[in-house]
Amino acid sequence: MPTLEWIGKDKVVNHHLDVPYRLLEYRYAYTEKGISDDETLSDNKIIRGDNLEALKALLPQYEGRVKCIYIDPPYNTGNEGWAYNDNVNDPKIKKWLGQVVGREGEDLSRHDKWLCMMYPRIKLLQRLLADDGVIFVSIDDIEITYLRLIMDEIFGKKRFISQFIWKSRQNKDNRNKTNVSIDHEYILCYGNQLRGCHRDLSQYSNPDNDPRELWTSANMVGLATAQERPNLHYDLINPETGINYGKPLKGWRYDKNTMHRLITENRILWPSSPNGRPRKKQFLNDLATEYTGFSSIVGNKCYTSDGTKEQLSIFGNVQVAFPKCTKLLEELLVQATEKDSIVLDSFAGSGTTAHAVLNLNKQDGGNRKFILIEMMDYADSITAERVKRVINGYADVEGTGSNFNFYDLGHPLLLDNQYINEEVPVQKIREYLFFTETKQPIEKQIVTEEPYLLGIHNHAAYYFYYEKPKVTVLNHDFLSRMKTRAECYVIYADKNTLSDSELEKYYITFKKIPRDITRL
Repeated sequence: MPTLEWIGKDKVVNHHLDVPYRLLEYRYAYTEKGISDDETLSDNKIIRGDNLEALKALLPQYEGRVKCIYIDPPYNTGNEGWAYNDNVNDPKIKKWLGQVVGREGEDLSRHDKWLCMMYPRIKLLQRLLADDGVIFVSIDDIEITYLRLIMDEIFGKKRFISQFIWKSRQNKDNRNKTNVSIDHEYILCYGNQLRGCHRDLSQYSNPDNDPRELWTSANMVGLATAQERPNLHYDLINPETGINYGKPLKGWRYDKNTMHRLITENRILWPSSPNGRPRKKQFLNDLATEYTGFSSIVGNKCYTSDGTKEQLSIFGNVQVAFPKCTKLLEELLVQATEKDSIVLDSFAGSGTTAHAVLNLNKQDGGNRKFILIEMMDYADSITAERVKRVINGYADVEGTGSNFNFYDLGHPLLLDNQYINEEVPVQKIREYLFFTETKQPIEKQIVTEEPYLLGIHNHAAYYFYYEKPKVTVLNHDFLSRMKTRAECYVIYADKNTLSDSELEKYYITFKKIPRDITRL
């Protein structure tokens, strides 16, 4: 499979592994009653901070659980005010990091910088996406070619679904040198499959009281020439009237055997004139699904200007330039989510994705959850503020209801990506350890007489024998206090005095604190 190379790629392919794991630091909760200091049980989250670190922070709870991801990353037009925060120390790209993308034209360095920013973020998004999930990425002509190649590399070409086209501009743009108005954008889609559109059932009826119930008239003309499919080119004769309807230029859709079966089953609609075209009775009960194909042209009569009008209605002015409109996001979410799905947007901007999620929930009674990440300072004043107003209502629009928790990125769990940060609550360390071992979230409500037990997974018991003020030792005394029975054990402690033969006898894997803690 062709892959894309650029300056600095070798330093960012695995950079997501070196990103520090940070805690989510709770700030406030918002409900229909207003702001609360008490963290709610809602899975709706708005996170302020670098989206690379925020995505890493979500892994222990959400890896493989997100059903739909939508991102609208910077289009790299030269006008953005965003910075690169990756700690990549290679001299070739170090000069780029922390700098704002400028008007460098179409030179290679601008594309290289953009790819270095995007690649590790997409790697983490891929880990968060469920096996049956779908990711949508909005982009324009500037980076679409490069983006598709790295998406192929990370997600696999087999998971490519479509390169959707959205007519984003309502009126022509005459401010260009080519005399071509670029009126569209793209939405790359990778994953399993989309739902499709609800079939129009109004065309089905049963005028002849057929016991097989509702049916519609379906075309039987083929699509192949006689040279391509000779077995589909034959005269079709009504056995009762003897009328010969000949053969169409592109033949019939079915071979002689299948056509004979349709005739015997009384599923052919015969015209009274030899010049007519026989058609098939297509019964509703025979359809495999109630859905038809979803068009690759999306967002009909939904433009960037509509997103701007929504901001004007919500805030009274335009807060974020070139916003997506909620109708476009709703259309995509309908295709990719169930009523209880988790939706993630790591370039949240003005919060359109959460707005669309709340709208859908109100329309169909769903309980979809949103996670928004926004690194800019306006994460609270614009992103979260919009969601608050959508929940309670704005202008003449009725509120959707719901709630969310707001977080900042907190302390790193490991200092120098190696040693335990003792400012971190022990419970957060326990959650991290259990996830790195099992890829499962820890059961927070577990009741046990063993304070050091993390949990049991696949017949293995996991222990974290840790005390901040003292050195812990895995010895016979600790073994005597273990009450959980399992086929094997993984035990973290500062020291171990058991012999190798004793560890083998009791099926124990010893891991030293803190050096043996796995990096996400």
